[in-house]
Amino acid sequence: MASGRTLYDKIWDSHTVDILPTGQTQLFVGLHLIHEITTAPAFDMLRENGFKVAFPERTFATVDHIVPTDLRTRPFLDAEAETLIQVLEKNVGEFGIDFFGLDSDKQGIVHVIGPQLGLTQPGITLACGDSHTSTHGAFGTLAFGIGTSQVRDVLATQTLAIDRLKVRRINVNGSLPPGVYAKDVILNIIRKLGVSGGKGFAYEYGGAVLDRMSMEERMTVCNMSIEGGALVGYVNPDQTTFDFLRGREYVPKGEAFDRAVTYWKSVASDAGARYDDVVDVEGVKLEPTVTWGINPGQAVGISEKLPRPEEFPDPDGARKAYDHMGWSPGAPILGTPINVAFVGSCTNSRLSDLRAAAKIAQGKRVAPGIRALVVPGSAEVKTLAEKEGLHKIFTAAGFEWREAGCSMCLAMNPDRLQGREICASSSNRNFIGRQGSPGGRTLLMSPAMVAAAALSGKVVDVREYLA
Repeated sequence: MASGRTLYDKIWDSHTVDILPTGQTQLFVGLHLIHEITTAPAFDMLRENGFKVAFPERTFATVDHIVPTDLRTRPFLDAEAETLIQVLEKNVGEFGIDFFGLDSDKQGIVHVIGPQLGLTQPGITLACGDSHTSTHGAFGTLAFGIGTSQVRDVLATQTLAIDRLKVRRINVNGSLPPGVYAKDVILNIIRKLGVSGGKGFAYEYGGAVLDRMSMEERMTVCNMSIEGGALVGYVNPDQTTFDFLRGREYVPKGEAFDRAVTYWKSVASDAGARYDDVVDVEGVKLEPTVTWGINPGQAVGISEKLPRPEEFPDPDGARKAYDHMGWSPGAPILGTPINVAFVGSCTNSRLSDLRAAAKIAQGKRVAPGIRALVVPGSAEVKTLAEKEGLHKIFTAAGFEWREAGCSMCLAMNPDRLQGREICASSSNRNFIGRQGSPGGRTLLMSPAMVAAAALSGKVVDVREYLA
């Protein structure tokens, strides 16, 4: 490989099929993950044009967004949800696509099961009709969230027409203080660079903090790249990556694994790689972080006061956030009362997330009147958590222990906010109406912070529970 190339350059160039008349690149897609929300119209378009799925062996399906996480009896009580799952079942059967349905021990949130099964691997391109596909970049993968028409294109041709991005290197240096998690890291990056700061960029995350992170922590960081405007976020593959992948179902075995590792090492950014921009974040300066507004960039450290609208490039946007949330500039985020606590979503529903929340909840009780849910990201995560007894810790503390699914992250299922409820959530978006109620209010934070808020009935500093 020529010196000075980033992982993005290497994977992009090796997957380029053609340069189209539009100037876009026709990019080969190594792995296509699908679910029930963005696929139905795409399959209809295939039928209308008489197309087949070009490489069904490169496509895998699951169901996650609409599935109930408590009562799963079919047909679902929600007729629309039942229709969506029936259509997906019909389509995967007709086109010969592997499907991890509700009766499969591989079912779960699409961005949890891809890595869990070893489908997600370094050096590949990956597409999914879901915004948070950037999650898979934690493995040194170029992973793109795409729309329904692009889902059709990938099904029919195994390629995407897409613009090349610039690359911004984000170094998180030093170390993180106790009580500061991967979620706090990415919330601070988005706060620093803005929700549109990554437009036109792929984010390459690195530095000492990322080097020490587990794969699950790296997935949390990459997951929310899209919330900062970056279509792609990734971490260079290293020994942590290889150790995670070894032995997983879809990963090569024996000598083939060793050959794969040699290739995976080769796609990492060169020591002298050239970047379009470089940003440094000092890990030691970070603290537990909570969003106060209506986008993930509107966040403050737990010790900070809420900012004045005049401090923002878009003061009117900040005023809109205050109008919706009902807060006042200058007030502390500490002590804000909550009604609901949610641990889950493709951002924070993996085993390490559940362990972090259980550590806070153990031997304690959810505050009176607080509805608290813990929703594992996959059937396998649920099984592993139960083997460790985490479910007993949660239920003894007064949390509801649920089946795998997207749950209250986006409320395309029965798990929703009511009225003006305030939710401490480990999910990825705090948009107006995101959790099912037009008046609902979402505070994003780490799973440990969510657990602490559930126990206290208000936003607290998780470090008090760790002391």
